[in-house]
Amino acid sequence: MLVRLLRERLAPYRGPLVGVAVLQLGGVLAMLYLPSLNARIIDEGIVLGDQATIWRLGGLMLAVSIGQIVASLGASYLGARTAMSLGRDLRRALFARVQSFSAQEVSRFGAPSLLTRTTNDVQQVQMLVVMGATVAIASPIMMIGGILMALREDLGLGWILVVVVPALFASVGFVVSRMVPSFRAMQSRIDEVNRVLREQISGIRVVRAFVREPREVERFAEANDALTEVAIRAGRWMAALFPLAMIVVNVSSVAVIWFGGLRVDAGETQVGALTAFLSYLMQILMSVMMATFFMMQVPRSAVCGERIAEVLDTESSVRPPAEPRTPDPLRRGHLSLEAVTFSYPGAESPVLHEVSLEGRPGETIAVIGSTGAGKTTLVNLVPRLFDATGGTVRVGGVDVRDLEPEALWADLGLVPQQAYLFSGTVRSNLAHGKPDATEEEMWAALEVAQAKDFVAALPEGLDAPVTQGGTDFSGGQRQRLAIARAVVRRPAVYLFDDSFSALDLATDARLRAALKPVTTDATVVVVAQRVSTIRDADTIVVLEDGRVVGSGTHAELLGTCETYQEIVASQRGAEEAA
Repeated sequence: MLVRLLRERLAPYRGPLVGVAVLQLGGVLAMLYLPSLNARIIDEGIVLGDQATIWRLGGLMLAVSIGQIVASLGASYLGARTAMSLGRDLRRALFARVQSFSAQEVSRFGAPSLLTRTTNDVQQVQMLVVMGATVAIASPIMMIGGILMALREDLGLGWILVVVVPALFASVGFVVSRMVPSFRAMQSRIDEVNRVLREQISGIRVVRAFVREPREVERFAEANDALTEVAIRAGRWMAALFPLAMIVVNVSSVAVIWFGGLRVDAGETQVGALTAFLSYLMQILMSVMMATFFMMQVPRSAVCGERIAEVLDTESSVRPPAEPRTPDPLRRGHLSLEAVTFSYPGAESPVLHEVSLEGRPGETIAVIGSTGAGKTTLVNLVPRLFDATGGTVRVGGVDVRDLEPEALWADLGLVPQQAYLFSGTVRSNLAHGKPDATEEEMWAALEVAQAKDFVAALPEGLDAPVTQGGTDFSGGQRQRLAIARAVVRRPAVYLFDDSFSALDLATDARLRAALKPVTTDATVVVVAQRVSTIRDADTIVVLEDGRVVGSGTHAELLGTCETYQEIVASQRGAEEAA
């Protein structure tokens, strides 16, 4: 999986990678040349007073060393630049893929896991590419070249290489094979830590309100300890690599000096050749150790690469049409659901059963029912956050599955159940609804949403700062700003998913009255719990267990729908709904 990911994503960077390989080859060749030159100087010596030879050999050694340094720096620069570019491309690809996901895929992966994959996992793959450019390319060249040059100096000591190099590779391979499961578990534990931390930060008010800080501290400690445990296990194996490699290096050095000394004493080789052989052996073992550090990174990067590829290979269950269409201009604002059925994957029964409704411009369609009746799911089918598993949803007279996504979303103004504001300012949040909205249009939308007074009271007005999620505003203020964001867009279809729940009755009434003049050419769909919010709707659809059990006006349903009568009766004491 990692190999395929790198092969696909590094294809645009073949040029820089070839440059890295060429520079690394030059640097390694320079490094391999120096021991041979030293051996010749030791064995042949220099005539006393021969300054020309000293300057010539010294200059040659200096030039070779400078060339090696320049090649190494150039390779490191190109490798790091390529790795950073790869990280940028992966993050961009992951973000684009997640943006295409339906709510189903986002729920399957989970927000904390998607965050980890986009940040930490990409960073681990970047690290692998950096090490690959600086280590993985140079190591095999240095090892093979070192073996050839060592055998050229003294073939009689070649048996040491035959024993040492495989032994070192076998040791490293054994340790690395034990590290892979630990690194896979580590990434999962990081996801869990992020999930718990995200929940605690987002739900800090609930935690404090119910005095659950000790329990939340305990939950985080459990997730943190689990991560620490697997990290320690992986760290132990990682810590064993370097001492293991050093044992092999030291034993092999002793063997070369011992057996090489015997060969020098027997006149079978020279001191310079022995010195060069030892230098080449150190280079060979150094290349293996460099490869060891690279191999230490491979398991973790392999796991991260699998997780990244899993996201990139996941197709959204909501797919764009092969031949996209645009809404019929003559039917702008028309919305219809025809025998719509929806089931979540793996669910035993559908959430919605053959639901039908129709709305025309200027009409208000209300949906009411008990908790879990499928109201929010019904609204989410219109903007294709999910696709209906049966039946048809039409906007502008066209099946939403055949509409060009941008054209569909341009006709919709959605206010979700949980009003969410983005970090920035009030102005930037309203601009999410209409990027080119003028200041007058923004103030007009705020006035309709009954948010003008409190925004105008802020010292910065439209430029007042908004924290992530809008937590610096009350629940009612967030809902009104979210409604203003939809109103400023002037869409063909308004979707209010229980968007008035945090408003008091008076504000609710004023807001609904202000909405009427600006929605005369649009269809309004309102999901609500309070009967007072929807009693003036043109059509009220009553859902129970995902089925339509009543449809009509408020007065009609009071006489024909038992479920609606129960809802009205339960709220009669709090609201004058009858």
